[in-house]
Amino acid sequence: MSIQKILSISGKPGLYALKLQTRTGFVAESLVDGKKITVGLRSNVSLLSEISIYTYDGEVRLSEVFTAIAKKEDNGPAISHKESNDTLTDYFREVLPEFDEDRVYASDIKKILNWYNMLQPKGLVSKDEPAEGEEAPATEAEVKSEE
Repeated sequence: MSIQKILSISGKPGLYALKLQTRTGFVAESLVDGKKITVGLRSNVSLLSEISIYTYDGEVRLSEVFTAIAKKEDNGPAISHKESNDTLTDYFREVLPEFDEDRVYASDIKKILNWYNMLQPKGLVSKDEPAEGEEAPATEAEVKSEE
């Protein structure tokens, strides 16, 4: 699984691949339509490789959740993020039984399933465990240039 350079940009729909770092920010390419955009350093950006999901025992990396969904679906697409909140919660409980239901909201589950369904057809998620070192966390310096 190679989600190390996949971004979610606040205020922009979809997911983006980090393409190039510039002096004033970076260039990202939409995974939906392939259009490139420039993003300033002040934008609120999240690397998917840095996101974790709350569980009763601690936190689980988003990449591990994607792997669990891929195993459940045999590398196929997950259910639609537009299902009812109860259906989504039941589905997510099958994927990650120990998720903290008080801290993980239906909106979070919708976002995770939507992201998975964007990444899955592009081959960026699979049921195979990532190779050792492949999912090393990216540093903030990879996304932002020095000020």
